[in-house]
Amino acid sequence: MLQSFIHRLLERRHFWRYATFDEVAELYASRTMRLLAQYMIALFIAVYLYQNGFEILFIACYFACYFGLRALIAFPAALYVAKFGPKHGILVGNLLYIPALVCFSFVPDYGVYAVAAFGFFQAWSMTVYDLSYMVNFSKVKHVEHAGKEIGFMQIFERAAASLAPLIGGAVAFMFGAEATMWLSAMLFAGASWPLLRTAEQVQVGQKLKLRGFPWRTTYRSLVAETAVGVDIVASNSVWVLFLAVVVLAGAGDDMYLKIGAFASITVVTSFASAYAFGRLIDRRRGGDLLRIATIANSMTHFMRAFVTTPTSVVMANITNEVATTGYTMAFQRGIFDTADSSGRRIVYLLFVQIAMNMGSTFACLVFALLVLLMPTSTLAMQVFFGFAALYVLMLMSARFSLYRK
Repeated sequence: MLQSFIHRLLERRHFWRYATFDEVAELYASRTMRLLAQYMIALFIAVYLYQNGFEILFIACYFACYFGLRALIAFPAALYVAKFGPKHGILVGNLLYIPALVCFSFVPDYGVYAVAAFGFFQAWSMTVYDLSYMVNFSKVKHVEHAGKEIGFMQIFERAAASLAPLIGGAVAFMFGAEATMWLSAMLFAGASWPLLRTAEQVQVGQKLKLRGFPWRTTYRSLVAETAVGVDIVASNSVWVLFLAVVVLAGAGDDMYLKIGAFASITVVTSFASAYAFGRLIDRRRGGDLLRIATIANSMTHFMRAFVTTPTSVVMANITNEVATTGYTMAFQRGIFDTADSSGRRIVYLLFVQIAMNMGSTFACLVFALLVLLMPTSTLAMQVFFGFAALYVLMLMSARFSLYRK
C-alpha cells in the first residue's frame, strides 16, 4: 500500500530517470518503514537507560563503545554489500534490529548484559543498513535531478522521524516502553518486503579495491563527515538526556510521550524545508545551502544550552529541523557526486561510514570526560553543546567539487 501511494504521488515527477520508478518507489517505501520503526525507539534509548538506573557517565561510555564498534565493523559490512548487493544488505540490516530490540526489552531484568547484547546487534544492523542504503540510493538516483530526489526522500524520512517518536511515546505511555520495542520489531520485519520484488541495481560479486583510491579528491569530505557524527550524538543522545534531566525533571510515565510530542511538532516544517532545499540544490545552490544551514545548526547547539521551558524546546527543535535538513541534503548530494566520480562507490561510502562513526565516538568520549570533570551533569551537557556548536562548523570544509562548478 505504501509503495503504491508513493508511485501515484511521484511518478509524473520522475519520468526522467533511468532506473524504473518501481525501483525508486520501493526504496522510498522500505526506507520510510525502516525509519518509522527505528525512530520509534531510537529517541528513547538514552532515556530508557537513565530511567533504569544507569548513570549518565555509563550511558556516554556505552555510546562511545557502540559507535566505535560500528566503525570497526564497517569494513566487513562493505565486503558483504560488495559481494551480495545493497538490497541483501538492507534485508540483513532490518532483520538484525529485531534481536536487538528483544535484548533491549530485557534491560530491567538482565541489566548491563542486555545492554551489551542490544548494542552489538544494533551496531551491526545500523552499519550494514546505512552502508547498503547509501550505495543503493547512490546508484538509482538521477544525476541531474538528485537534489529533488533527495528532497522527496527527506520528506518521507522526516515524516517518519517526526511521527514515530509520538507514536512510540504514546505506546510507551499506555502500555510500557517494552511494548514500543515489540511494535518497532514488527515494523522492521515488514520494512524489507518492498525491496524483495526486484533485482539488485548494483553489480554483485565485487571486491573492495583500496589501492589507488583517490584520497586527494575525497579526504576533505571524509574529515567533514566526522562533524556529522558529532551532530548525531548532540541531537539524538545528549539533547534527549538534557530534556529528561533538566526540562522534564520529575516527569513520570508521560516522559516518553512528552519527548515524542516535542519531536513530532516539526513535521510540517520538515516537509516544507525538504522540498524547498531539494529545488535549491538542483539549481546549483547547494554550496550556499550547506554553508548557511551549517551555521544555523551551530547556533542551534549553542541555544540548546540555555533551554529550560517546553516553549524553548519547541523553538530549538524547529530550528534544528530546518538546519539539519538543509545541511544533510546539501552534504548528501556532495557525497553522492563524489561517490560517482571516485570510481570506487562502495569503498568511498565505506570510508564515509567509518568517518561518521569515528566522529560520534569522539563526541561520546568528550561528553564522558565532561561528565567526569564538571560538578554537575547539567553543566557537562551545556558545555558539550558548546563543543558541538564549534565542531559542526567543520561541515563547511568539505569543498565538494560539485559546488565549485
